Amino acid sequence: MAKANPIWIGIKYISLIIAAFVVLFPPYIIVANAFKTPDEYLAKPTMSMPDSFLHLHNFADAFVQADMGRAFGNTLVIVGVTLILNVLIGASFCYAVTRFKFKLQGPLVGLFLFATIIPQITTQVINYKTIQGLGLTNHLMGPTLLYVGADILQIYIYMQFIRNIPYDLDEAAMMEGASLFKIFYAVILPLLGPATATIVILKTISIYNDMFTPFLYLTKPELVVVSTSLMRFFGSNSGNWQMVSAAILIIMIPTAIMYLFLQRYIFAGVTNGAVK
Repeated sequence: MAKANPIWIGIKYISLIIAAFVVLFPPYIIVANAFKTPDEYLAKPTMSMPDSFLHLHNFADAFVQADMGRAFGNTLVIVGVTLILNVLIGASFCYAVTRFKFKLQGPLVGLFLFATIIPQITTQVINYKTIQGLGLTNHLMGPTLLYVGADILQIYIYMQFIRNIPYDLDEAAMMEGASLFKIFYAVILPLLGPATATIVILKTISIYNDMFTPFLYLTKPELVVVSTSLMRFFGSNSGNWQMVSAAILIIMIPTAIMYLFLQRYIFAGVTNGAVK
């Protein structure tokens, strides 16, 4: 077996260290400043750690001033409705194009792939006019409808899983008198658990991090979501960096917890559907 080149090994480790620094440095700065008092922030360097991690006034003030209680509530409504509709629509579409043969089978899947190469900015005018025509601007259902649509990654994951579900299960259910809808909801959908978990995680993080859509469609203060609440809070507190850091940390915590505990579903859902 050939011996590894020490220079190449050194380059790989240096690259990993640089990449880790680039990823971890911003969160470190946020954590370091979120717990500082105003006087401590002015007296100490930005990269220094706080004297105590028990100073939680910044978090309480940021949560109230940024109206994060309302923001998390609105975000939860949008995410909840989107996930239910998105999973049902995406899974049923993939079941239809995977289990049945019809003339438009290929073109329908191709349309999802074609949509991924269209720059989103070119469709924003049409999307906005459509939502406006439906009377859903400044309504939580406005951005929700835009989020409901299935993307090519979701289609790929579901189709791979459905293809690996034996068709014998469908035939056994048909012999018991089950309709196609019954087969899908009672037999196929429960078996798509790993794929659904993956899609739910990816979709939740995507909606949670999106600022453009709610900023464009939800302009009323009472319709604020986590991304727009942070943006507005930063605009009015740009000089109070320790409070801004606390607000950023509050918003980071839910996605960090979700990723840490559920990351195995993301990788398993993508890889298992491809190799089973």
